[in-house]
Amino acid sequence: YVKRAKATRDMEAARAHGDVGYVHRMLGIRPEDAPISSAIYCTCPGDGSAREQAASCQRVLGAGANIAREYATKRYRSNVINWGMVPFETDSEFDFAPGDWVYVPGIRQLIASGGDRVTAAVVTEKGTEQVELRLPNLSAGERAILLAGCLMNKYREDRK
Repeated sequence: YVKRAKATRDMEAARAHGDVGYVHRMLGIRPEDAPISSAIYCTCPGDGSAREQAASCQRVLGAGANIAREYATKRYRSNVINWGMVPFETDSEFDFAPGDWVYVPGIRQLIASGGDRVTAAVVTEKGTEQVELRLPNLSAGERAILLAGCLMNKYREDRK
């Protein structure tokens, strides 16, 4: 994961400087409309002794989301949010693979408006498929944290 996450972080730096990457060309989207980050896909993440540090390590490596069938603990899900990563859930029987791309259109607007479902495009070697992602039970406070970028940014905004 570390090697792929660092490569993804480098792609985001190139995108920020105007590079039109593979997924932008394939989906016909402008680079400025679609930042790039890595994501974790797992059936039930957040169990075990690493749950306190796992979210912070993912974020430091440039992760922007977790996609799960469910979260093992509320604490892990909270850590994901506090570090500014979107805690998606899905019921889809999708077989994500390393190197697949997940394009989530309008995620910022969805979070801000209180929405809880979005259809994402999954770009694989075989083509593009659709998957429904959910944000169940995301509170107004959690939404504010995600919109601020992380809990520390939210605290900074609150002090202004």
